[in-house]
Amino acid sequence: MNILAVGAHPDDIEFGCAHLLIKEVKKGNAVRLLVLSRGEAGSIGTPEGREKESREAARLMGATIEFLDFGGDCQMQYQPAYAHQIAAEMRIFQPAMVLAPDTAENQHPDHVVAGTLTRDACRFARYGGLEPLKRLPVHKIGNLYFYNITQHGRRQPDIVIDISDVVAEWEQVMNCHDSQVRSKGYIELQKTAARLLGLTIDTEYAAGVYTNDPLRLETLSDIRLSSRNF
Repeated sequence: MNILAVGAHPDDIEFGCAHLLIKEVKKGNAVRLLVLSRGEAGSIGTPEGREKESREAARLMGATIEFLDFGGDCQMQYQPAYAHQIAAEMRIFQPAMVLAPDTAENQHPDHVVAGTLTRDACRFARYGGLEPLKRLPVHKIGNLYFYNITQHGRRQPDIVIDISDVVAEWEQVMNCHDSQVRSKGYIELQKTAARLLGLTIDTEYAAGVYTNDPLRLETLSDIRLSSRNF
């Protein structure tokens, strides 16, 4: 399976869903990261340095990485042309699954824009009549999930995954973003949130995602694991 993860900024994927991607790489799935800025507006670090950090993180994850230029962070806008560019990347990589920033408003507007553009791109990728994409074969996305980058979540996640076995690797990937983790306790913040979520399902650490579409099963009893703990 090909899996595409989209982030607005160089460290979004690493903080928000790298643990899930590491698990997928271990299963033999191919993971590609798509980053929509290079941290141009950041107070710490340079765009060149932050891109280098992201590329090292991708290497540790066993993923490939691509950057798109949407005007830089804090300049990101919701417009069809940007969604077309993301859709073009989807047609090239042909992912069965896409992970994107949650579309609920939080402290950084770029997250919402990136998630919304990616949602639209998942639809555009399968439209054969879109002129900007006609050079590429259409592609239908199987599943779209949204992940939280910060701990300003909207509600309990729809799906919870045990990540206890990859926390050490996840921390190593987050540490690639030295310019950012030196300024604030991002790693402890993310790990603490994962620990709290893990307690709700009786595991050491957990991560959650939100669904864009209902899950499809053959029978209800296909659900083998339960998140019920309290």
